[in-house]
This record gives sequence, structure tokens and C-alpha cells, in this order.
Amino acid sequence: MISLAGRDILHAWGKFVFTGLGLGLLIGVTLTMAGVYRGMVDDAKVLLDNSGADLWVVQQGTLGPYAESSSLYDDTYRGIRAMPGVARAANVTYLTMQVRRGDGDVRAMVVGIVPGGPGEPGQPGYLVAGRQITRGHYEAVADVATGFGLGDTIRIRRNQYTVVGLTRRMVSSGGDPMVFIPLKDAQEAQFLKDNDAIVRSRARTAGNPALNRPGVPGLLDAVIASQSANPYVNAVLVQIEPGYTPEDVAEPIRRWKRLTVYTRVQMEAILIGKLIATSAKQIGMFLVILAIVSAAIVAFIIYTLTLGKIREIAVLKLIGTRNRTIAAMILQQAVGLGLIGFVVGKIAATFWAPFFPKYVLLEPGDALRGFVAVVAICVLASVLAIRAALKVDPAEAIGG
Repeated sequence: MISLAGRDILHAWGKFVFTGLGLGLLIGVTLTMAGVYRGMVDDAKVLLDNSGADLWVVQQGTLGPYAESSSLYDDTYRGIRAMPGVARAANVTYLTMQVRRGDGDVRAMVVGIVPGGPGEPGQPGYLVAGRQITRGHYEAVADVATGFGLGDTIRIRRNQYTVVGLTRRMVSSGGDPMVFIPLKDAQEAQFLKDNDAIVRSRARTAGNPALNRPGVPGLLDAVIASQSANPYVNAVLVQIEPGYTPEDVAEPIRRWKRLTVYTRVQMEAILIGKLIATSAKQIGMFLVILAIVSAAIVAFIIYTLTLGKIREIAVLKLIGTRNRTIAAMILQQAVGLGLIGFVVGKIAATFWAPFFPKYVLLEPGDALRGFVAVVAICVLASVLAIRAALKVDPAEAIGG
């Protein structure tokens, strides 16, 4: 019967192969959707890895700095650095925005870091070209995905920055490439108002009678100066000393500094369980729909092929072929169609995944689970055709 199933496939090979190709493209889309989700999870983990931090200190009661906004005074790190078990502490800012690139722009996460060598929290862990930021202003390190090269000029808000280094796979949780600039410049880009807003704010302040009291000289100037300052950051990244656990260091900071502190495990749970949870559910719904559509296609094709050879099945029954053998023949054809589809789908997904704008991670485990699912779907889809074949009357072979 294996030979009989193969001969029947060869007899209608065109329909069988083209159906397998169509099913394969559908399976390829399914594998790609799973890869998109895996890529989102990997982006979140890469973001945490690239920060070089063991602890994230953020504004109390927030899920910052990635899932929510967070604002801290930029001198907070000094008190944290003096806490037991803290090896390094550095300020950092994050701002997702459109960065000018030639006549167009690119969406990127602008990260404000303290200039210095590698190893400091927030610094790019490695470079593929150039050097780290060493000056306090107007230098940048960009991910290669932004399209910038060494020596290129980046315009962020009102300032221009020269690209002195290139890194790779430095992305936000949403997959946007990162651009690193000095912290002071990043504070200005994120928190400083535009010129017109500053002028209006100063005019409102100057018109406040409470700030123009004769007995308090210099009060108005002090208030105006404070409005031009940018004493805020989004988080403090902390590296702990050997011999301490993250919770050993985090708990005193929470208690004495009245700040929220997240460990690596907690921050990963926030990014995956909250930030990309809705996207994960949406992808899951697409996977269910694609599985149902795939099952329907296989069932329809196998059922059509079975109805097209009713007379041949009747002849087999007339010569004494058992129902189990006929059912096995139809099942083999369904599984064969699924195997062709899976091979085509795996090749297609591997081919087009690098062209997606965001990272698509195709894991072998997902491919194995997809293979098992395809075989199971094909087996279930063949049930309708098998039932139709088993109801065939052997007399139809004579009456025809």
C-alpha cells in the first residue's frame, strides 16, 4: 500500500506539489510569527545584557526605566554608590525618537551615558569599529542597524554629534537600534524645553509678584537659572561587588533611599510579562488561526483527492482490501503533503527572516514543535477523507 499511495501521488503530482508549496508558504508564515515573538523576547534580554547592570534603581512606584517613565535627580547615584555591596553606579537616560540621517530619519533609542571606558554601567559592551565616547559633548556611538558609519554626523534635537564608534545588536525592547551620547547632552535632549518655551516660561516667572520682592535680591535670577538646568535622569544602573547577592544590595537602597530597585530577574519579568505581553497574545492568536487554516487546507485537498478516486477505492474493496489498508493509504498522502509543506515552509522562513525590519529568531525547538504540529494536523485533517473512503460501496466498481 505504500507503493500504491506513492503511485497515486505520482499520478496527480502537479496538484499535490503545488498544494504542498502553498501549504509550505502558510507554514513558513507560522514559523516566522513564532520567530517574531522569540525575537521580541531576545531583544528584551539583550537590552538588559547590554546595560551591564545588576540592579536598576528608578523612581519609587514606577516600572521604569523601560516600561514606564522614571525621573531621578542626577546626584542620586552618589548616595547609592556609598551603599554596601555597590561596586559601580552610573546615571543613564533613555529616549526613543526619530534621529536625522541625511535627508530622512531613523527611529532609535538615544541613550545618555557617562563617558568612559567599557565596563561602566550603560556603556556599549563591545564595538565593531571605532572607540568609546571619551568627551563630555558631541560624540556618539551608534548601532550598525541605524545605517550610520564612522565619521557621520547625527542631529539630535538642536545639536550635532560625530559618530566615533559602531556597535552591533544594541537594541531597545522594541527592537529599535541604540545611539549612545554623553549624559549631559542626553539630559538636554530629553528634559530641556525648546527656545520659545524657555522664553515664555521666563516671562511668566518674571511677571510673578512673589519673585520680585525687594527684600529678597537675586530670587528671580535663581528661579530662572533653575528652569534652565536639567538635573534629572531616568535610572541609576548598579553593579554589585562579588560576594553579594542582588537582593542583599537592593533591600537597603529601597529602605534608606526610598527608591524602587529591580534585579535582573524582576526587570526581565517586567519586560516580557508586561511590556510585550499584549504582542505575545496577538501573535498567539495568529498562530491558532494559521493552524486552523492549515488544517482546513489539508482536509479539503485530501478529501478532494479521495473523492476523485472513489471508483479505484471501490475496486480495492471488491478485491478484498481491508479498510485499515485504505485508511493507511490516505493517511500517508496527508502526511506526505504535510512533510512537503513543512520543508518548503522552513526554507522560506529561513530565507525571508533576515529581511524583516525587526529581529526574527528561528529556534530549532520551535521548528521541531512545528513539525510535530504539522504531522498532527495532517493526521486529523485526513479523518474526513478516510470516513468518506470507508463508506464507499464495492458495488460502485461494477455499476460505474
